[in-house]
Amino acid sequence: GTPAAIVSDRDPRFTSRFWKGLQNAWGTRLKFSTTFHPETDRQKEWTIQTLKDILRSCALEWTGNWDEYFCLMEFAYDNSWHASIKADPYELLFG
Repeated sequence: GTPAAIVSDRDPRFTSRFWKGLQNAWGTRLKFSTTFHPETDRQKEWTIQTLKDILRSCALEWTGNWDEYFCLMEFAYDNSWHASIKADPYELLFG
């Protein structure tokens, strides 16, 4: 589904007129993280590193056709415990 909100570090990809129009059409709110806020940066970098690790592991395991297993990677991430929210994303979304 469509996200209720997008958190951005003021990246022009999210602040351009095109994206603002798309967010208005979807009813998505744009939230900005605090500039140079170490806690926000750490959280973002941790998430990116986790996703890279998942992709790297799957690419090594399923060489040549790892993209066919993308749904399994998404499932694994969505059903993993996240300390920042004290739950897994799937549980928060669907109960």
